[in-house]
Formats: sequence, structure tokens, C-alpha cells
Amino acid sequence: MSRLRKPNFISRFFGALGPGLITGAADDDPSGIATYSIAGAQLGTSLLWTAVLTWPLMAAVQMMCARIGMCSGYGLAHALRRKFPTWIVATAALALLAANIINIGADLSGMADAAQMLTGFDSRIYVVMFGIAISAATVWLPYAKIANTLKWLALFLFSYVLTAIVVRPNWFAIVRDTFVPMLPHGKEGWSTLVAILGTTISPYLYFWQASQEVEEEKVLGRVTTIARRGATDLEIITRRLDVLTGAFFSNLVMFFIIITTAVTLHSHGVTNIETTRQAAEALRPLAGAGCFLLFTAGVIGTGLLAIPTLSGSAAYALAETFAFYAVVLLSTAMAIALDFAHVNPVKALYWTAIINGLLAPFLLVGILIVSNDRDIMHNQPSSRWSQMVVGFTTVAMFAAGIAMFVF
Repeated sequence: MSRLRKPNFISRFFGALGPGLITGAADDDPSGIATYSIAGAQLGTSLLWTAVLTWPLMAAVQMMCARIGMCSGYGLAHALRRKFPTWIVATAALALLAANIINIGADLSGMADAAQMLTGFDSRIYVVMFGIAISAATVWLPYAKIANTLKWLALFLFSYVLTAIVVRPNWFAIVRDTFVPMLPHGKEGWSTLVAILGTTISPYLYFWQASQEVEEEKVLGRVTTIARRGATDLEIITRRLDVLTGAFFSNLVMFFIIITTAVTLHSHGVTNIETTRQAAEALRPLAGAGCFLLFTAGVIGTGLLAIPTLSGSAAYALAETFAFYAVVLLSTAMAIALDFAHVNPVKALYWTAIINGLLAPFLLVGILIVSNDRDIMHNQPSSRWSQMVVGFTTVAMFAAGIAMFVF
């Protein structure tokens, strides 16, 4: 009788990927792409060092949220309600919903612009089509099928890495700006830094990560809350690998988006980006049609990846007050209406990123308190090292927000 072969390292590695990878990939949605593009176009590679800094910070925050979901058996909103008054948590959830609606509208607009450039049809047709199709998939498809689809859609993000290679940047200057931090100057520079932090370490990802851990448990058949409480050391180690990989993937793409826009736009005097369409079109004469196609394909792919995460995170946060699917449909419908109201999507998403950057540290304070509560965490609180890193992240985001108003 033949022995069963143990999975090799590569099989175990890819088998460990799940909510952490999806969360990391969803972080680079069209609105995030636009924020990083604005940073590269306006300031060149001077803020490239942030991509290195935010990798461990984002990973620590997402792992803390994942641990809350795994060990408490509840989503983040429910865990916060056990420590704070309901009205505070409800206010935070409604603020998340408002920010996500703007983000979804911006993402749909970016996807529609990209589709119009590829096909020539009116972008408003694609706004409605993408919105309805994504909402239907989110409501009707089981979580496991959505998760598997999202993993494959994450491959679209490699288009930005390829684009940066094709444009042949000055790698010496890139290495310098990556490892020799340069603090921003003026309100514009500090605002851009806050926007980068807000769109990378974004509040909606906190709720999504924790809730997806609960959904993963349900897929494994642990339906009751009691059955989902606690986590083994192996489960925590596996999720840590997943989260670290997802955060690395997210920040790697961010790194190359800044490089691409700095080399193709900033160095050619194109510093004012109004739409994701404009950013893509700017690459055609400067970097060639191949880069243009990669950029637009990436916008469409990442939009399909991120919008279920945006609508789902708000729905999870409000699920105890409103029906989950009603919030998904409402947020997407309002986002579609936002596009038809002729609101500039890039400016809206950029300021939403700034608002997220200002509000995120307050939410991180609550997450730190919850993650250290032995009763909520069933005697499995976050490690001291994790609390130190997330604490540093909180202080850094507070400091950047204050500097935006002072300098």
C-alpha cells in the first residue's frame, strides 16, 4: 500500500493563502491606484519609502483584526460593542458606510472609464453593468466561490509591476528614495502622506479581515459561535503567513505604481491627475500602448476585486442593525448614483483617503483595547510585539494628521 505524500512547501504556502491575500489585494483598488498615482505624479519618488514602512504596519494591523475574528468568534463591530457604547460603534459603522460608498463610486467610475477606452462604448453603461453584476455575485454566490475568484483576480495587480519595468526607471534614484526617507514639505505633501496611510491602512479592511475569519470558520462547519471560539497555534501561524503575504503583495504593487507615475508623468511635467482615465491615457504616448493596456486591465481587474470587499465590509459592520445584503445593494446603488451626479471621482476618493487617514488611528485605539481583553479574546490576546507595532502605527497616523494641519 503506497504512502500518502505530504504536501510540499509550495502546496502548503498556497494552501495557506486566503482572507489575508484577498484583503491585501483589495487594498490596491482603483481608488488606491489613483491615490498612489497622485503621489507619484505630484511628488515623484520622494514618498517611495512609505511602501517599505507600511508593509509591516499594515500586516500587524490586519493580523490583529484577524486574531480578533479567530479568537472571539465575532466580527470587529460586535467585538467593539462589548467594550464601547453602541452609539460609538454605530457612528463608526455609518462613517465607514459613507466612505465606502464614495470609494465604490470612484472604483466603478475608474473601471467604466477603462472599459470605454478599450471598447469605445459610453462609460455610464459600464457603471450600471459592473455595479449590477458585482452586487448579484456578492448576494447570490457562496463565500467560498467568491474567495476563490478573488484570489485569481489578484493576478491583475502584477500588471503594474510589468509597467514599471517597461518604462525603465532610474533604479539608483529609486533605491535612494526607498531607503532614505524624505519627509514631505508643505500642506500638499503632508496631505498626500495622510492619504497614502489612509488608503493603505484603511478602516474598511479592519472589518473585512475580522469578518472573513468568521466566514472561514463557517465554511469549515463551525456554525455556532461557541464552536468558533479560540484558535490553535497552527491556525494563527497559518493566518500570519497569509496576512504577511497579502500585505507584501499590496505594498509591492503600491511601490511600482508610484514608480510608474513618477517616471512617466512627474518627469514629463504631468502632475495634475483628474481621473483614472487621464492617468491611463497619459501612459500611452510616454510608455507605449502595451503599458496603457496593462494599466486599464489592472483598473478593471482590481475594481472587480475590491468592490465586494468595500460593500461587504460596510455590511458586516452594520449587519447587527440592518440586513447584510440590503446594505450591500444600497451602498452599490448609491455609488452608481454618485457617478451619474458628475462628482469628480479622483478628488472624492483622494479626500476620502485623507479622511480615512485621520479617522483610522481612533479606530486603531479601539482595536488595541479589544485585542488585549482576555475575556473577549478567550485568553488569547495579541502578543506584546504586535501591540507595540500597532501602537506605533496609531501614533504615526496621529502625527501625520496633526502635521497636515500644522505645516
